[in-house]
This record gives sequence, C-alpha cells and structure tokens, in this order.
Amino acid sequence: MKELNKVVKIIAKVLEIVHWVAAGLMVAAAICSTTASQYLGHFIDMNALETEAEASVYGFEVALRNSAGELNTKAFMLFAIGAVILYALVAMIFRNIYLIIKKSESETPFSKDNIRMLKEIGIFSIAIPVIGLIMSTIIRLVVGVDAIEISVKMYGFVMGIIILCLTQFFAYGAKLEKDVDGLL
Repeated sequence: MKELNKVVKIIAKVLEIVHWVAAGLMVAAAICSTTASQYLGHFIDMNALETEAEASVYGFEVALRNSAGELNTKAFMLFAIGAVILYALVAMIFRNIYLIIKKSESETPFSKDNIRMLKEIGIFSIAIPVIGLIMSTIIRLVVGVDAIEISVKMYGFVMGIIILCLTQFFAYGAKLEKDVDGLL
C-alpha cells in the first residue's frame, strides 16, 4: 500500500504541475490572440485547427472557425480564458489528492483537513462543467448565437456529487473515530 501511495503522490504532483503550466500557456495564448494573433501558432497547432476546427478542455468544446473557415479570435480568447480556469481547477484537484495522501501517511485519513480537501475536490469537480456552461454562454453572447458551435459535457458534475457523498462518509468516520478515542 505504501508503494501505491508513493506512486499516486508522484503522479498527482506531476499532473498538478502540468496543469499549472497548461494554464500559464493558455494565459499567454489568450493574450496573444488579442494582441498579436499572427503568433498564435506558437501556442496551438494551427494545422490541426484547419482540419479539426474545434478546441476542447475537459468537456468544454468550442468550434473556433466561423462559416467562412477563418479563425474566430474572440471565440479563441474566451475559450482560452475558460481553459485557464478549468486547468487551474484540475490542478487544485491534483494538489488536494497529493496533500490527502501525504497527510494520511502521518495521521488518520479521517482528519478534518483531509475531509475539507475531499470536499474541495467535489466542489472543484462540479465547478468544471459549471464554468464550461458559463463560458459557453459568454461566448455565445459575445460572438453570436449562430456564429459558433459550443458543447459542454457534464460528467464532472456527476463525479463531484459522488465525491461530496464520499465526504459525508469520511466525516462520519471521523466522528466514529473521535467517539472511540473518547471511550478509551
């Protein structure tokens, strides 16, 4: 079990860092799309956009080409802003996973901090599709309802609800552990 915890801890930390870097790159891409769109190719694969014409981050998908086949820089900038938020949320999820495992090595997994971090993971998971819906609404308002195709997948919402339910079991486990310690 200790080996598995060590591996998960390493993977969680690496994925946290990767997501923070991705968020930083999307900030740069958003700035580039508004100030110097000719350099946008340094941040995204423009050839892939010619054939795919769609960008996606954790279920938040936006078709970035208009009906004439041109890249819609407003839509890309708004997509990049949404992507920054989504990458940051996922980075926070991996940060909390890392901290929960690290904290559980030296104390019980039913500590208040672990329960709080598990609850945050659930909230962050629910926030991912909610942010996608908010950003899709903003994009439709700015770019136009018929000008662009947007979709949001809601699987993060279901995962968040499951995690929040598990949080209640952990809180109950902490209460039982406290009661048992009080009896001894």
